[in-house]
This record gives sequence, C-alpha cells and structure tokens, in this order.
Amino acid sequence: MAATRPTTRKLTELLDPRFMARLDALDVLSRKILQGKLQGERRSKRRGQSVEFADHRAYVAGDDLRFVDWNIYGRLDQLFLKLFLEEQDLTVHILVDTSASMSVGEPSKDLFARRLTAALGYISLVNNNRLTVSLFADGVRVQLPNARGRGYLSQMAELLLTTECDGFSDFEKACRDAVAGRIGSGVTIVISDFLFKQGYENALRRLLGARYDLYALQVLSPQEIAPELSGDLKLLDIEDGDLAEITVSSALLKYYKRNLAAYCNELSEFCTQRGAVYVRANSADSIESLVLNYLRRVQLLR
Repeated sequence: MAATRPTTRKLTELLDPRFMARLDALDVLSRKILQGKLQGERRSKRRGQSVEFADHRAYVAGDDLRFVDWNIYGRLDQLFLKLFLEEQDLTVHILVDTSASMSVGEPSKDLFARRLTAALGYISLVNNNRLTVSLFADGVRVQLPNARGRGYLSQMAELLLTTECDGFSDFEKACRDAVAGRIGSGVTIVISDFLFKQGYENALRRLLGARYDLYALQVLSPQEIAPELSGDLKLLDIEDGDLAEITVSSALLKYYKRNLAAYCNELSEFCTQRGAVYVRANSADSIESLVLNYLRRVQLLR
C-alpha cells in the first residue's frame, strides 16, 4: 500500500520552517519501552553512551568495571553497578482519518490532522525512529510503511498532500489492517474526529497491547463543538447520505452539547481505563502549541 507517485510536494506546504526547526529538539517517548528495561549501558541515537541514570545493583563477577560506582565503594567498601535506562528501537505508527467527515468544518479538521501528522512524522524521522503513516477511511487506503531517516520526509509530504479526503469510515477494518503490518514496539497514534456510527471500542481494542502506547487524538471543528444554527434544517450525513429534518432551538443546542460532551468523556474514560491517552483538539487550535506544549505534558514527546 506504499505510495508510488513521483515526489513533487514539499513538507513546507504543511509546516512552517521555523516550527520545524523547533521540532528538531523533540523526540517521541514510549513509556512501555522504558518501563522495567535496565542494563549496564544504553546506546542513545544522539549522544552515544547514555548518562540517564536509573538505579544500582550489586556487582557480580564478570560485570563491566566501567559501570562500577566507585563513590559507593569508597563509602561502603562494596561494589555496586550503575544501571541506565535501555533505549530500544522505537516504532511510531500514525493512523490518520481521511474519511469524508474530516472535511467538515472551518478551519478544516482534515488540514489540522495532516499538519499534526506531518509534525509528529517529522519528529520521528529526524530522530531515526521507524515510522509508518496510514491514511484510512473504509480500511487503510494508502500507507508510508517502515520509513526511517530524513530521506523519507518528502515521501511523507507527498502522501499527506495528494490523498483525497472522502468516502465512509470503517474504523475497525482500518485498525485490523494497521495491526496486521505493525512491527516492533513503540507508539500508535490515531488522529480522527472519532465520529464513527459503528463506534470505536472494538477498533481501539485491536490497537491495545503490551508493546505499544496508544494515543487517541480527537479533532473537532468549532462548528461541531458550538454550532450556530437556527430554524428548520435538513441535515445530510456526508458519509452515508442519511437525511434528518430538524428544528433547531436553544433547548436542542443544549441537548446536543451535553451529548457531545458525554461522548467525548466516554472516549476519554475508555482510553484512560486501558492505559491509553486521550487528547481532544479544536481544529482552530494552534498546532505549534499542541505539539510543543500539550503533547509534551502527556508524555508523547520529550
């Protein structure tokens, strides 16, 4: 499912160069890779030998004397080995919703999702992580698989800038497709409005696992969060063509907002109870602030 078109589009069509320069200082963080992984020496992708101390253990004959803590030996006359967090090969898999519902709203949810994907993909590639980007609607439609290094930035840009946003969504099939090709361990990120008629629960369960941190990034438009509608209207579902005739009143708008808040809260609780992280964004939000500030607070980035 890899893109084969000639690469002519540029990442600067999605990301400001000054913003990309700030992204160079970030990396993707996997909590599951770091938990409980200790060894005498850790190889860092950027600095060679790590200086990120984690713990001590008693020296055993044959251990590398370079990692003995001689300060403790001077105080206690006992040999202890310094332990450091082990850094494993990190895989980042980003699933991006490109079904028709993502084209709704101003500013565009679709453009927001693609810019966010570009930023996260850029961070992954410049840090030499293994990156897969999958664009989905009724399953995975097109994919950049197992890319590594800056040389793939232009291919990622081509993928994000040339794939149309249309069709209906089958989220569970998309997750099934994604899991079938997922390798290694690391982070899975879903970027979507999560407005699936068939629900999200079974699909997200497919992405959960001992080797992957899961992040659900929900993107809604200002018009979905606080609609400014009134009078008699015909509402058409952009994906399946369902038509509904309604009379919009203040009471109906309040009911809608309560239901939307409840839906988002249920999605958040579903994720939290299973060790995943939920993030909600407004398509009018600043991508820069989301990436540089909030995604670092929830430990997706460091």
